[in-house]
Amino acid sequence: MRGALLHAVGDDKLDIRDDFTLAPMGPTDVRVKVRATGVCHSDLSVINGTLPMPLPIIPGHEGAGEVLEVGDHVTSVQPGDHVILNWTPACGTCANCLVNQPFLCMTYVMDSFVNARFRYGGDTPAFGMAGCGSWSEEIIVPWQGAIRVDPEVPFEAAALIGCGITTGVGAALNTAKVRPGSTVVVVGAGGIGLSVIQGARISGATTILAVDPLESKHALAKKVGATHAVTPDQLPDAIATLTGGGGFDYAFEAVGKSATIMTAWQAARRGGEVIVVGAGAMDDVVPLNAFSLLFDGKNIRSSLYGGSDVRHDFPFLAGLYKAGKLDLESMISARIKLADLNDAVAALRGGEVLRQVVVLD
Repeated sequence: MRGALLHAVGDDKLDIRDDFTLAPMGPTDVRVKVRATGVCHSDLSVINGTLPMPLPIIPGHEGAGEVLEVGDHVTSVQPGDHVILNWTPACGTCANCLVNQPFLCMTYVMDSFVNARFRYGGDTPAFGMAGCGSWSEEIIVPWQGAIRVDPEVPFEAAALIGCGITTGVGAALNTAKVRPGSTVVVVGAGGIGLSVIQGARISGATTILAVDPLESKHALAKKVGATHAVTPDQLPDAIATLTGGGGFDYAFEAVGKSATIMTAWQAARRGGEVIVVGAGAMDDVVPLNAFSLLFDGKNIRSSLYGGSDVRHDFPFLAGLYKAGKLDLESMISARIKLADLNDAVAALRGGEVLRQVVVLD
């Protein structure tokens, strides 16, 4: 089968080849034919080494497809079901799962660092990103990693729910619990930021400001729910105009940089909520001082995978899409083929594209 392989961090090109095979299935595994998969900034972070992963590796973690085969002990899905891939399967028994934080479960994530699900060139092992590796025609995941979805939801839309939409919308609905009538600022209007904006709109926020240096992204931010959009240098004036200088009730950071985290911190009002959604590097330190941490009364929170329990949230978000309350079509900047992935990664590095989706036959 076909797939795209990263041999070493920093490689200019992915190795797109057609000799991949899958490791044998276990009794609790599910084999999925990937029908659509996103080209997400987290994939780029694996390619450039920001997110450490075992090598060689097939990137891709945001995907949807059709179940081809299930292990003997699997009852949650059956062949023919449409599913969304969950790159953080919850084991159900670890300390995080038992306190209802399945998005923090590391059981299968750690397993993906030692168990290679793919083979190429005969019998050379290859890993799958976050236990997935959806930049391939088929994958094997634990049953918790394949969540059944309404077959009326197109695969391209369902794929986005697998990561970007759940991460961003969940940050607003689950982590921040944005209140109706509140004010929101979102720093970064990429795929995650636009998803946060949609979550804030769904929550009933009345003022939603998108901040992005690329003015080309402002129109789409407004289309999906932002009431205003500015560049970073225009932010001080926007704070004065929209909040009377006091700052926003909720400030979301959707880039993954210490500088943009500080921008969100400074844009929040005293006593406001600062939610970090972007995935940053381990050596990028946020320079907050102890005085401000106490006396500004702000709460800084992380939002990993939107604080979601995907068993509920994937079908819930699919329902919002079907009801016309969640705009997924506007989030797709291009539909491409697997053979075009090197061009797609180059475009992602350029920062202009939103979410490219690989459509597989």
